[in-house]
Amino acid sequence: MTHIKVINPNTALAMTASIGRCARAVASPSTTVTAVSPAMGPASIESHYDEALAVPGVLTEVAAGEREGVDAYVIACFGDPGLDAARELATGPVLGVAEAAMHAATLVGRGFSVVTTLSRTIGRAWDLAHRYGFAAACRGVHACDIPVLDLEDPSAREAVTALCAEAVERDGSDSIVLGCAGMADFCAGISRVTGVPVIDGVGAATRFAESLVALGLRTSTRGEYAAPPRKQYSGLLRDFTI
Repeated sequence: MTHIKVINPNTALAMTASIGRCARAVASPSTTVTAVSPAMGPASIESHYDEALAVPGVLTEVAAGEREGVDAYVIACFGDPGLDAARELATGPVLGVAEAAMHAATLVGRGFSVVTTLSRTIGRAWDLAHRYGFAAACRGVHACDIPVLDLEDPSAREAVTALCAEAVERDGSDSIVLGCAGMADFCAGISRVTGVPVIDGVGAATRFAESLVALGLRTSTRGEYAAPPRKQYSGLLRDFTI
């Protein structure tokens, strides 16, 4: 049995439930998927400020997972907040949904487009594409300008689908990467309309996490991802003292 903990870094429980359903839909029957939101953090993540303040909650959930014997973790926000820090804490692999989705996109085509939420997050998506080595394959990043928490509105699905179709034609892309975990259950409908693979990072990260566990592969603890040095933290962060 493999236990994967999927952490939605925001505190929107309805979105967490949806993310959990999408992860379980692709997971193997022998894999247990636990989807959680931290007790502290922003209601949605739509800025660098939101992302920074989401990280303590993510790390709290990873620390709890280590006590619970979790085998691997998925950080279910397209900004991959706290990914490096979580890898320092976790025994098993930790995957971010943006990194996983971009990896998957390069396995099914030569070029992909990202369709994300607000225009202010376009720069972050490009930053990640460069960091992960996929900038050459990323042919465009497009924003629907729908706030994260409004993605549950049926009209949002229609708008995202239309933008994905436009991106495929404009960029000449072979696939679409959905740039928000809240779009996780849009894939099938968008793929039918666009005729190209549509990649949800939640599903991709879940399956990649399973594969890494099955292969016995963990994050290297040599150098940068070694456990953080022990030191005292104070004030609001006093509980993070290792």
